[in-house]
Amino acid sequence: MSIIQKAMQTVIRLMPDAASDPMIGADREIGKSLSRIDGPLKVTGQARFAAEVPLERLTYATLVHSTIARGRIATIDVAEAEAAPGVVLVMTYKNAPRMPPPLQMMVDAKGAAASSLPVMQDATIHWNGEPVAVVVAETQEQADYAATLVHVTYDVEQAATSFDHLKHKARTPASILGEPANITVGKAEAALGKAKFSIDQRYRTPHQNHAAIELHAATVLWEGNKLTVHDTTQMVNLTRSTLAAVFRIPEDNVHVLSPFVGGGFGNKGLWSHQILAAAAARLIDRPVRIVLSRAGVFRITGGRTLTEQRVALGADDDGPLTALIHTGFAGMTEHNDCPEQFTFPARHLYAAKSFLIDQKVIDLDMVANTFMRAPSESIGTFALESAIDELAEAMNVDPIALRRRIEPEKDPTSGLAFSSRNIVEAYRRGAERFGWDRRNAVPRSQRDGDWLIGYGVATATYPYYRMPGGAARIRLGVDGRAIVQMASHEMGMGTATTQAMHAAERLGLPVGNVTFEYGDTDLPPGTIAGGSSQTASIIAAVTAAADVLAADLIKLAGNDSPLAGLKPADVAMRDGGLCERDNPQKSESYVSILQRAGRDEISAEAAASMPLETQKYSMHSYGAQFCELRVNEVTGETRVTRWLGSFDTGRIVNPKTAASQFRGGIIMGLGLALMEDTVFDERTGRIMNPSLAEYHVPVHLDVPDIDVIWTDVSDPHSPMGVHGIGEIGITGVGAAVANAVYNATGKRIRDLPITLDKLM
Repeated sequence: MSIIQKAMQTVIRLMPDAASDPMIGADREIGKSLSRIDGPLKVTGQARFAAEVPLERLTYATLVHSTIARGRIATIDVAEAEAAPGVVLVMTYKNAPRMPPPLQMMVDAKGAAASSLPVMQDATIHWNGEPVAVVVAETQEQADYAATLVHVTYDVEQAATSFDHLKHKARTPASILGEPANITVGKAEAALGKAKFSIDQRYRTPHQNHAAIELHAATVLWEGNKLTVHDTTQMVNLTRSTLAAVFRIPEDNVHVLSPFVGGGFGNKGLWSHQILAAAAARLIDRPVRIVLSRAGVFRITGGRTLTEQRVALGADDDGPLTALIHTGFAGMTEHNDCPEQFTFPARHLYAAKSFLIDQKVIDLDMVANTFMRAPSESIGTFALESAIDELAEAMNVDPIALRRRIEPEKDPTSGLAFSSRNIVEAYRRGAERFGWDRRNAVPRSQRDGDWLIGYGVATATYPYYRMPGGAARIRLGVDGRAIVQMASHEMGMGTATTQAMHAAERLGLPVGNVTFEYGDTDLPPGTIAGGSSQTASIIAAVTAAADVLAADLIKLAGNDSPLAGLKPADVAMRDGGLCERDNPQKSESYVSILQRAGRDEISAEAAASMPLETQKYSMHSYGAQFCELRVNEVTGETRVTRWLGSFDTGRIVNPKTAASQFRGGIIMGLGLALMEDTVFDERTGRIMNPSLAEYHVPVHLDVPDIDVIWTDVSDPHSPMGVHGIGEIGITGVGAAVANAVYNATGKRIRDLPITLDKLM
């Protein structure tokens, strides 16, 4: 960190606290269980997804993928494909439009791409699966068939595909998502050697891929120099700016729409298929639709990369840890900047007298990795929380008691005060409800016939994020209804519903009188749906717009209003109108103000305040994950029989959608723990199981009843007191399962996934 950055952070920390959101604690609409507003549209088929938008003269595209990991195209023969029935275009690097590399998300402020590689601009091959041709035809079947007729030969070069063999070439990245790759406090290695109790282990996690129900798709249309893209994206505004740069047109000439997305989990960003579809559409002057096959999703869109992590912990009979060491390696590519930040939990979770945090990356020739739900906290907590369990056993201490003992008073590495932290209470409530006191600490001590029974626990943690740059518009009509607009996203997590609830609470309207419009770059700019940031980010923008709206309404009301003479700070928005904050009887309805002014509606727009709270406080969501499972002593089969997640995530806006989010994260965590493994052939760099037939995810029979509870304690420093919840559910799950497996069997599995071959 530079001297200037340190000075700026000091100034921010010394600034007085902003006033708490006056709506913290409001419960007229907030806190009620409301079914998803968009649910009826989806179950009746009225919701149009990106691959369902009807357009005249529509054509269909299919990709041809490289079959080597590194080298060059020697020859590419497209004659047979071009002659196939219905084929409109076969595009390769030879006839593709000249395009600069896309802006990269982690490097460029307006970037959405995971990779900085140019898309189909030359004969170079960077990974096995890279698109080498696009076939466009009148029907999808014709395009798929013609793609098999493209013949390619290669000049093969030595590829970097072996993680273990390349450790000696590992490098330290400039940063880990903006944080230093190395943190040293005291002399942790020396303290570890002197500790009365210590553990020092290595943990490994594999490649994993997203398995969203909706395949990646885009429907694109050029009208002159204007581009319209119907996309399955979590970042409409960044997609627009990136496509504008690639095609060298003004941003205003790009219109991106994404009102419905069938799951994203971090993977629905800008990949090469949208760029290739838009390039092909420009060449043929017709709309193009591209829908990746499931294999295509695995081959050209990245997932979670593999890691090897060392966790070493030292402790004495009491007090904090004497040493906390979390180091290791993650695979990456030279053309992206998304290291797995698996050390983040260790930086902020437990009190220790000394720390050694260090991350390195190993450059591999593979598809660029990207964010995958709780991108690295999910796998970082697998290592850290497994190690905590191992240390507790070495000390003959209950794992929850150990965690209480090492609870910090302030952030252990940054020194910042916690904005809100109630993890001890989450553990207390969770342990009581789950029946943790029934656990026998001795492995293999509980059984039912051939089934060994085990209990496990782990801490979940995920940072609080609020993204800058979002803005909202509120249109208030004389009919007493409001339309709130922001180019945000609904991927099934309940955004449209919770934001309608929040806006209704903020404006003093019934939730049925509020419509939330989103997923369209024609609306005020939204922030990405990522990092569990969207709820707080949207609330902050809507709050700013509501403040402007209230001020404008006071002006509009004029001297004939009961509100005459009041300043914006003196009024509140309640019961369908404005009132004096300290004298609610002194009020006037929105309808009355607009009618007297002869207005059909009033509109206000504003940008959210900067997220300075994240500079002043250490802000995180927390959870305590409790697992009961059975392992068959004969077959090694593992069955999770009971789960409880106890969470501390600020104010809960909608308990119904929140419970669904928590459960969804836990289910995805069960996949991470027990089955998900992208098989990467190091000989060829090829993904060997690119289908849901061979890449296993949890199904109904794999999932037990999942109980979720939460503290519902507002964070006084965040908008509406909320934290994100989309990613906290998956964190800690891998460790809770591994710890329960050890309690059941006496076998400590440190290499995910925990498959039966490792238990037999």
